[in-house]
This record gives sequence, C-alpha cells and structure tokens, in this order.
Amino acid sequence: MKNRDDVAASLEQLLESLIKMVGRANKKNDNLQGQISQMNENIEGLQKRISQLEWIMKGQLTERNMGPIRTYPTHHHTHTPSEIHDHISHF
Repeated sequence: MKNRDDVAASLEQLLESLIKMVGRANKKNDNLQGQISQMNENIEGLQKRISQLEWIMKGQLTERNMGPIRTYPTHHHTHTPSEIHDHISHF
C-alpha cells in the first residue's frame, strides 16, 4: 500500500505543478493580450495622424495650385567663392 500512497502523492504533486504552470501561462497570455491591445491602439492613432497629414498636404497643394501666386522653378546659378568675391570686388 505504501507504493500506492507514494504514487498518489507524486501524482498530486504533479497535478499541483501543472496547475501552477497553467496559471503562469494564462497570466503571461493575459499580459501579451494587453500588450497587443496597446500596440493596436498605438497603430490606430498613428494611422489617424497619417490620414490627417495627408489631408493637410492635399489641402496645401490645392491652395498652392489654385492660388493667385504660383511658384515656378528657377535656374540655379552656382558660383565658386572666388567668383563671388571677384563679382563683389568690382563694385
């Protein structure tokens, strides 16, 4: 009978150990679910901000294109510092 008692005690310890492991796993799962939920909220916030920026940029482009003053590209003259100095020294 002692052998059966030993087996029963071992099984009871094993069951307690498994219950603790499941409890820890559930707690970790809950923590991960919370983190995932927080990340999803952050992503939604970023997507809203991106949409707002896109809307603002489209509005600015429309205003610029429809406005009375248009900005045209200009030819960029590049001068070396010595050329600029020579030009200034003539005055």
